[in-house]
Amino acid sequence: MNFVLKEEKGFTYVEEGQGEPLLLLHGLMGALSNWEKVIEEFSPHYRVIIPILPIYDMPILTTGVRALSKFVHKFIKFKKLTKITMLGNSLGGHVGLIYVLSHPGYVKALVLTGSSGLYENAFGGSFPRRENYEFVKGKVEYTFYDPAVASKEMVDEVYANINDRAKVIRILAMAKSAIRHNMKGDLRKITMPVALIWGRDDKITPPEVAVEFNQLLPNSYLYWIDKCGHAPMMEHPEEFNKYLNVFLDKLKQ
Repeated sequence: MNFVLKEEKGFTYVEEGQGEPLLLLHGLMGALSNWEKVIEEFSPHYRVIIPILPIYDMPILTTGVRALSKFVHKFIKFKKLTKITMLGNSLGGHVGLIYVLSHPGYVKALVLTGSSGLYENAFGGSFPRRENYEFVKGKVEYTFYDPAVASKEMVDEVYANINDRAKVIRILAMAKSAIRHNMKGDLRKITMPVALIWGRDDKITPPEVAVEFNQLLPNSYLYWIDKCGHAPMMEHPEEFNKYLNVFLDKLKQ
């Protein structure tokens, strides 16, 4: 599927389909292509929108999860969106949690997959061997249950990003901001329906993170995908879409 990137008013995004909006938020190392199968499945019935989050374009002093949430709000107001079902993977889920606490009136439901916000075991506080391609390849493969999902194109992109000084400084600042901004004390305030679609073999946000989210979010549903790591919508897109359909059907009841 070829994505048509739209650029308007300082925003770059993909928009496919008509209907109620599904707003998809990518992770720290994520790309629009991560959501390809979600777009294919749901754009016939929903308005699927993916903004590119300006992780590499923020002033270093304001680079953080709160700033991304503010960016998302500007985008939502620009697109005049309401009754949103918001989906977030990894950092995108964390941004979604912050957003719905600040602006619950715009979002009717939330879907988290491999979300940060409680605990994550990511690259860590630095990239000690970022010039070593095999080291970076191993780290990208660690994201998945099946290392073959980590394509050369994906590894090349991560390698290029973390060897760009301006980008790696912002990646590290964003990762540290996510660790500092723990959501545990706020999750009970989120009363809208939340779907947790989780890889049972996620090593970055392990299964116990999903269980804790499920316990703390008062109106949440937990769906497991076996033999699956940190990005279920990429590694097992058919199962991910099946559970997303189940949840979206619940919202219609």
